[in-house]
Amino acid sequence: MPTRFHDWAQDVRDRVELALNDWVPAHAPAGLGDAMRYAVLDGGKRLRALLVFAAAHAVGGLRTPAGQQAALRAAVAVELIHAYSLVHDDLPCMDNDVMRRGKPTVHVQFGEAQAMLAGDAMQALAFEVLTPELPQDDAAAQAVLQARMCRLLSRAAGESGMAGGQAIDLASVGVPIDLPTLQDMHSRKTGALLNASVVMGAVCGALGEDTPMWRALNDYGQALGLAFQIVDDILDVTMCSTTLGKTAGKDAEANKPTYVSLLGLDGAQTQANQLRAHAVDLLQGLPWAAPDALEPLVWLADYVVSREY
Repeated sequence: MPTRFHDWAQDVRDRVELALNDWVPAHAPAGLGDAMRYAVLDGGKRLRALLVFAAAHAVGGLRTPAGQQAALRAAVAVELIHAYSLVHDDLPCMDNDVMRRGKPTVHVQFGEAQAMLAGDAMQALAFEVLTPELPQDDAAAQAVLQARMCRLLSRAAGESGMAGGQAIDLASVGVPIDLPTLQDMHSRKTGALLNASVVMGAVCGALGEDTPMWRALNDYGQALGLAFQIVDDILDVTMCSTTLGKTAGKDAEANKPTYVSLLGLDGAQTQANQLRAHAVDLLQGLPWAAPDALEPLVWLADYVVSREY
């Protein structure tokens, strides 16, 4: 990856980390704030936040202070939703994992009940972050923006997104499933929030949902979401737990269907590469905000398929 990508990504990560540190309360009662901050701070790739900023850049949404603030809030919100989903997924009643982001999972560190509450609180906080009190002079336009953001994020987190995907995942343990079913599961469980990150970034530029650019970004997000999960399945069997920051080999041990189990390593990598190329092709030939408007989105597509953790 080029140095410019790493510089851009680090700048976004620093801004998001600072906002998370400011907005995730340490003072929540009975140690709840400690569990929330443990779950979301100082860890993760922040890919979803990066996608928000990359899409907002593509549509010119970062040209104004209001757009920059909207992108920051969207980025923080998707990271809170992602962190909440990981806390709940790691619970003994779900995937029963003991390591996440290179440290003990939240239920190991704080207990199951506190982990459940921390996830609940982060989910609620995400929507609070998206809906700050509005100044009178811009209340109407900002209220529309907030409503659109909330609708996109709630759809990605609910039964048509992550929750639905996790339900399919739990029902598929030890059960043979075909490739379309696996793709449906992961387009919900993993892809929905990645896709929501892209289109929430588009909303920062007031992009309408009936425009060619919106459709291109939406399709890009869907393709990238599947590519991300395929690479995750590959890394689960090719990398060690120390590198991944989570327990490697869990899917095979639990007899869960994966892209590798259905397609093999080479077939899975080919599929990921094809999705990356398709995602980038979708963006070409449209009137984006500036000559370099697509650069971060292309960088992120490359990163998703070349990452090693």
